[in-house]
Amino acid sequence: MRRRARLIFHRKRYYDDGAIAELTLWLVPGPVRGSSHSFKYSLFYGRAGERLVAYDNEPGKGDHRHYGDREELYRFTTPDQLIQDFLADVRGARLGADDG
Repeated sequence: MRRRARLIFHRKRYYDDGAIAELTLWLVPGPVRGSSHSFKYSLFYGRAGERLVAYDNEPGKGDHRHYGDREELYRFTTPDQLIQDFLADVRGARLGADDG
């Protein structure tokens, strides 16, 4: 019997200013190519057509994050820490947007 990915977390939030945060995390049978853990994730914050913050581990690229125009490696430890790090970046992006 073949094991499948299992959705373990999904949240979507719509902000009053039109921004959206969507967090999706799956438990997968084995590591995604480029990662060393059994999770597949896609965490997004932005607006229509504009990615402001994102964390993901697409096959071949492994764990990484996008913050504005930057893309950098991300050191995955636990799902809880992943979500905390993402939400901290979202808070920073939202505070920066208030400054403009």
